Amino acid sequence: MNKGELVDAVAAKANITKKQADEVISAFLEVVTEAVAKGEKITLVGFGSFERRERSEREGRNPKTKETITIPATRV
Repeated sequence: MNKGELVDAVAAKANITKKQADEVISAFLEVVTEAVAKGEKITLVGFGSFERRERSEREGRNPKTKETITIPATRV
């Protein structure tokens, strides 16, 4: 299911317009993204949780050249 299909389903389920459903879903995603970017954890019981994690530096391999490369640390 993509965002457009989700908007359609939410609009039908909540008996609101597609424009209203799109605004609500976009606002939800924006709030979750901002909170996770700040390092907060969001838990929705019965659905899932969202949190930022640190991924340490690791070694990888270039599939074309088989050369070993270092993949830098990052936040996900």
